[in-house]
Amino acid sequence: MAVVGRTTAGRRVLGYVSQGGYAAKTVVADRDLIVLPDAVSAGEALAVLVQGVTAWHLLRSVARIRPGETVVVHAAAGGTGSLLVQLARQFGAGRVIATASSKDKRALALGLGADAAIDGDAEGYRERVLDANQGRPVDMVLDAIGGPVLDSALDTLGYLCRLVTYGTSSGQPATAIAPSRLAVDTITVAGFWLVPLIARHGAAGTALNELLDLTAHHRLRPLVGAEYDLGRARDAHEDLLGRRTKGKLILRP
Repeated sequence: MAVVGRTTAGRRVLGYVSQGGYAAKTVVADRDLIVLPDAVSAGEALAVLVQGVTAWHLLRSVARIRPGETVVVHAAAGGTGSLLVQLARQFGAGRVIATASSKDKRALALGLGADAAIDGDAEGYRERVLDANQGRPVDMVLDAIGGPVLDSALDTLGYLCRLVTYGTSSGQPATAIAPSRLAVDTITVAGFWLVPLIARHGAAGTALNELLDLTAHHRLRPLVGAEYDLGRARDAHEDLLGRRTKGKLILRP
């Protein structure tokens, strides 16, 4: 859970709290705390700590993006997806294809820098992705949906390409993948979860510093969504489950 506030000494800081942040005050370990640049708003900072650092590591540490590659971003109007679209472009992607569940969300992804935005439903997925890439296989798929969408995404990958899973918002299991298929097609399927990384190394570091600098210089636009008073936390969760949200949601004590 990301929190923004002031220390007892008055410093404006961003911090990560492993046990949740639904409180007016909290304790944050030094290694999970960073002083905020004045040019970065509280909402922007909250967006980059969890979703932004996740996006950074998906592209840099796990998928290891190379210049000119085609990147497919699922759920591109969400907190992580919206940052993935922008960071893929910052890190040299040749083409960014976004998926989203509605026309408005696809328009948002295009506004963030995607070259194409398509319906992310599993039915017809392969055809839509390949069509958006001029009939060619893609280099990388970043998936937070899982289930049949992940199954379909595997069929869009080319030689020496990668699929990274970091969520299962569909609530459905994907089909088991035979190791022989990975070998024959020479593709990589990897996973990522931010929590173990923070447990090992802390929240502060290269990724967060770069993200805050990009934000302060208006080269990255974290998508800040609705704000709720702390007493309306249930409403925030229901809106998330109902897929009525865009970007990072904020609770104010």
